[in-house]
Amino acid sequence: MTLPTTKPKQSLKPGERVLFAVFGAFLVLAVIGYIVLETVRSHMKEPMFTSRSSFDSTAEGLRGSKLFREANCTACHRAMRNGTNHGIVLDGIGSRRSVEWIENFLRRPELTYGAPTIDHASGREAGYTIALPTADIHDIAMFLFELKAEQGSSMAREPPPESSGFIDSMVNMWAPEDWKDKYQDIRTKPPGQEGRTTEKTPSP
Repeated sequence: MTLPTTKPKQSLKPGERVLFAVFGAFLVLAVIGYIVLETVRSHMKEPMFTSRSSFDSTAEGLRGSKLFREANCTACHRAMRNGTNHGIVLDGIGSRRSVEWIENFLRRPELTYGAPTIDHASGREAGYTIALPTADIHDIAMFLFELKAEQGSSMAREPPPESSGFIDSMVNMWAPEDWKDKYQDIRTKPPGQEGRTTEKTPSP
């Protein structure tokens, strides 16, 4: 009777050793970076990232906030810094949309949006908003409208009023030359006209 021969264990090839070493180094650096970041953050007196959004709810807005959560809208959207990022983040939407627009969107999503939506059309996951009572739609719209963002934040409609080297460099780098003739920088518009972004009428 012959016993089965066992194959000798093969050592790692040089390329495999390098790959594992690089992966291990990245893992160690990631752990060290996380520990350092959390240590610094825990000792900071001010928040690491300043919040640029705010909310000041009225009675209608508070009721709308409750309806928003009960309808499980936070399964897709984030509002008041709660929820998920699967859908559009709604913090600051009141600085981009009017309460009338939001209300119309909840009633007639694709007609108001002007294009197909992912989940808000009739028969889709969030299509239930169409059938909500008028008072509920209004209060949810009020809640969303009261979510404001500071001018210049990523969630605001308008850029910062002051000059921005980063924005200016991006415009100079990527914007077509004829944009300077067609459009006016809203930061240079007279007070009260900052939100208007109309195209200049071309000369005949």
